[in-house]
Amino acid sequence: MCGRYTIRHPQRLDPALFGAEGVGVPVARYNIAPGQAVPLVRSVGGSRALTMAQWGLIPSWAKDPAIGGKLANARGETLAEKPSFRSAWKARRGLMPADGFYEWQKVPGARSKQPWFIAMADDAPFALGALWETWREPDGAHRVTCCVITTEPNDVMRPIHERMPVIVPRDGWARWLGEAGGVSPPDDLLAPYDASPMRAWPVSTMVNAPTRDDPRMVEPLAE
Repeated sequence: MCGRYTIRHPQRLDPALFGAEGVGVPVARYNIAPGQAVPLVRSVGGSRALTMAQWGLIPSWAKDPAIGGKLANARGETLAEKPSFRSAWKARRGLMPADGFYEWQKVPGARSKQPWFIAMADDAPFALGALWETWREPDGAHRVTCCVITTEPNDVMRPIHERMPVIVPRDGWARWLGEAGGVSPPDDLLAPYDASPMRAWPVSTMVNAPTRDDPRMVEPLAE
């Protein structure tokens, strides 16, 4: 799964990087958690825009928005089968800008898991593969929500966890967003991202609390 991520360098996430209209991310965030507002790149009507969405997918047909609390992630292998995701997988794919994410490693003999931070070795931003939906509020307002798609781990992630978020390479953004003329969902882009430019290190359990947001969270754990 992918339960937390970061935007440590918001100045690098200008909408222009994604070829999108919209406003940039105003502040650095070190512990973005489900239920919070997150930046999302969408392509609607041929126009690409970076807007804010709620992390936790609420399908358009849902009667209770609480379902979003259970749908922060979607397994790439079953997108076309699950009622909560299959419609969005066909027509509402998005990109969630990030520059790092956390995962928790089971430690033999330990009661608690060890958090790890994963990023690109050059600290470059990247795009998490996402789905999005628009849910109609009882008062008629529209709420945009999203979820992160997960896949099998690459060589960096395999010692840490059995899953990792889908990272869409830049040359696949247009196809992922449905702008490249294809009618079929881009199943090949669900593959684990190349491990060679990635790095990972253990960090403090400070990140376990979703209400905390502190740059010390990404510092390597002292020996």
